[in-house]
Amino acid sequence: MMPPNFPEGGELVDFEIEEEPKWVTVKLQDGSVIQIKMEIVSILKAGHDPNTGLPAYMVQATNIIRLKNVDRKNIVKKKPDESKGQTMYR
Repeated sequence: MMPPNFPEGGELVDFEIEEEPKWVTVKLQDGSVIQIKMEIVSILKAGHDPNTGLPAYMVQATNIIRLKNVDRKNIVKKKPDESKGQTMYR
């Protein structure tokens, strides 16, 4: 099945990861440290470049972000009655 954001007429290409993606560590101005890495979901061969004849590929990917360190001053806790029945997941 073709991912919805890929154009018609392309060809999904099987792939294997040769090297595990590295985490990029970023220190934010507020003192927090986050890590980010890219995960490839699918690859589509979308034809050839008209000028060079080289194959053209589209890559569907998602970023994974994790919080590695946070200064206590950046933590805000809600009172129990404010968050009653709410969750960050749908």
